[in-house]
Amino acid sequence: MKKWIKGFWNIFRKPSMHYSLGFLTLGGFLAGVIFWGGFNTGLEMTNTEEFCIGCHEMENNVYEELKTTIHYSNRSGVRATCPDCHVPHEWSNKIARKMQASKEVWGKMFGTIDTREKFEAHRRQLAENEWARLKANDSLECRNCHNFEFMDFTAQSERAEKMHSKYLQTGEKTCIDCHKGIAHHLPDMTGIKGW
Repeated sequence: MKKWIKGFWNIFRKPSMHYSLGFLTLGGFLAGVIFWGGFNTGLEMTNTEEFCIGCHEMENNVYEELKTTIHYSNRSGVRATCPDCHVPHEWSNKIARKMQASKEVWGKMFGTIDTREKFEAHRRQLAENEWARLKANDSLECRNCHNFEFMDFTAQSERAEKMHSKYLQTGEKTCIDCHKGIAHHLPDMTGIKGW
């Protein structure tokens, strides 16, 4: 065993050409730590409301709408920011969402929604994309703040109590099925069943 450890240690001490394998391993480890730290820092910097409204398309359109809703200002002082609703909290889901958002950067670069008129022309498509994403993940971002287990049904309206009891317990529907337009104006809903 001692011979094996000594032989293994010699591999790390032995020069590759100019540097020992141990030095290269340690250097690789440190480079990995620096890369990972930079990657996480960049990820967190792009996960702030300031970053999201950094372009006028978001600041002048959807952010202005958000400011008029209960998610922005309410009696409890709890406020949802852009990433709270549009970026999953779990790391793997967050990375997947960030990769999807790269398409939005492409749209920014080519001016897809750089005017109010262009934004309004694409509003329904943008909304439907978000609704489909939330439907597919069972409104995960909503559930990060609104937990069904802690809802006080007695404090809800009779209609809300009935709907929440029926659909949330059975899993037949999810939050976004009924709460479209809760934080932003609805697009033209002509032709959509139930509207």
